[in-house]
Amino acid sequence: MGHDKATLVIEGEPSARRLGALLAGVVDPAFEIGRQCSGLAAFAEEQPGEGPLAALAAGWSALSGAGHEGSVVVLACDLPLVTSSFIRWLAQYPGERSIVPLVEGRLQPLCARWSALDLRRSVERAAHGTRSLREVLDEMDPVTIGPSDWAGVAPPSALADVDTPDDLERLGLTWHPGGRAGAPGRG
Repeated sequence: MGHDKATLVIEGEPSARRLGALLAGVVDPAFEIGRQCSGLAAFAEEQPGEGPLAALAAGWSALSGAGHEGSVVVLACDLPLVTSSFIRWLAQYPGERSIVPLVEGRLQPLCARWSALDLRRSVERAAHGTRSLREVLDEMDPVTIGPSDWAGVAPPSALADVDTPDDLERLGLTWHPGGRAGAPGRG
């Protein structure tokens, strides 16, 4: 993308701050793995920049170290259209297994509810040098959900991620100088 996706401004607010507020409105505790751009308390990975698996492992280590034993909602900052109703629905989905959305035929593990078992597995895999989140996903047995499962809770576009300027355009968002993005006609 050429710019930090966490700073992309959606509806007048940086994406990371908007999503941090949505997450904090649903789960407690809510925190960020990174450099504290969400407005939430932040924990850093041992080696920043190692990718989503390392961040997931760092998050679980922080939570489990504080005594948390249950499932966890994971949310990446490149999903600018996710809604609090979707996050709440995901957090309250019945069962103990991980819940991973299927978006356009691909698993979306960075807006998912991870079980404690799968989180422990991710820590083990990261500790043994695995950097690919795909390898952990291949070992999991998650419940997969698709847009028809969350119809009425959030629009299908709620889990559309933004990785390129073309993604912004596809979602009806525009890039503005200075790192701003917004809906057409909005500054």
